[in-house]
Amino acid sequence: MSTPVLREMRWWDIAPVLDIERELFPEDAWSPGMFWSELAHARGPQATRRYVVAQDPADGRIAGYAGLAAAGGLADVQTIAVTRDQWGTGLGARLLTDLLQHATAWECDEVLLEVRVDNTRAQKLYERFGFEPIGFRRGYYQPGNIDALVMRLHVHDAQGTRNHG
Repeated sequence: MSTPVLREMRWWDIAPVLDIERELFPEDAWSPGMFWSELAHARGPQATRRYVVAQDPADGRIAGYAGLAAAGGLADVQTIAVTRDQWGTGLGARLLTDLLQHATAWECDEVLLEVRVDNTRAQKLYERFGFEPIGFRRGYYQPGNIDALVMRLHVHDAQGTRNHG
């Protein structure tokens, strides 16, 4: 596989994204309607969403995707996923970087996210970017009744850290 290229998610990406979603999150995968709803708010001058896919330029395969919602100075990472064959390649970090750049462009002060308490791989990624735990949502992921760790990033603090080394 060649290095995936990031681009805006479009409606024709929903089917391959759902395949990844079902493979990685079999108990609590998003529905097609959830992606359609999010993409409906991702274009035009009033856009409040950013959805991106990572596509292999050689064969067109989708290797990952991510989504962000923003409103009133606050952004929320809605979803982020990378196919298992891309784990450890830095693709998750590239997707998260794209979302955070859009949060900054939308002048968001904070970015929030929920991550499964048993997903330590994702938690480590978020911590590397400066996200800090701020609480839990009990039974957030259903039907497995898995708790979510809520994490927050102060965008301006993170930018200052990056600028100073």
